[in-house]
Amino acid sequence: MPRYEFRCRACGDTFEVNRPMAQAGEPASCPQGHADTVKLLSTVAVTGRGGPGAAAPAPSGGGCCGGGCGC
Repeated sequence: MPRYEFRCRACGDTFEVNRPMAQAGEPASCPQGHADTVKLLSTVAVTGRGGPGAAAPAPSGGGCCGGGCGC
């Protein structure tokens, strides 16, 4: 189940809530009972399994000045 991070505007507490993606946009009360909270934008780091013998990532290209537009 996804975990969403919220910050309380009243007390400044940051907290996490586990809930289904279908409920991602619903408000959450802080653990102190305040209702004025805001959902934070979280970043997710995705890493591959590197190490000896791991394949190097394929070069990416395309886009202007990336080899695809001929400039």
